[in-house]
Amino acid sequence: MATTSKARNVFFVLLGVAALVLKRHYSGPFVEIIHSYGGNVSASFAVYFVIRILTSSLRYGRLVTAGIALLVVELFEATNGFGVMTNVYDPVDFVANVVGVGLALVLDALVLSRWQNELGRGSQ
Repeated sequence: MATTSKARNVFFVLLGVAALVLKRHYSGPFVEIIHSYGGNVSASFAVYFVIRILTSSLRYGRLVTAGIALLVVELFEATNGFGVMTNVYDPVDFVANVVGVGLALVLDALVLSRWQNELGRGSQ
C-alpha cells in the first residue's frame, strides 16, 4: 500500500474516533439522534478504514472492506459487544452501522477518484 493511502486511512480512522469521543459534547440540532446513534455511525466509519488498511491490495477492495466492516459492527451489536462490553440493544443501531460504513465507502471512493484525477492532471 502506498504511504499516502495508509496515511489517509489512518487519518479517517482518527476522524471517526474523534467523532465518537466528542459526540457527547454535541448540543446542536438533532441532539438526541446524535447522542443515540452518532457513536454507531462514527465507530462503523472508523472500522471501515481500519479494515481498509488491510484490504487495500485486494481486487474489489472497497466492497470487500465494506462487507467485512459491516459483518464486524453488526456482529458486535448482535452479540452485545462480543460479550466483552455492555451494549444497549436498539434495532436502529443496525441501521446506524450501515450508515457509517456507507459513508466511509462513499468517502473512500470520492477521495480515490479525486486523487486519481489530480495525478492524471499532474502528468500532462
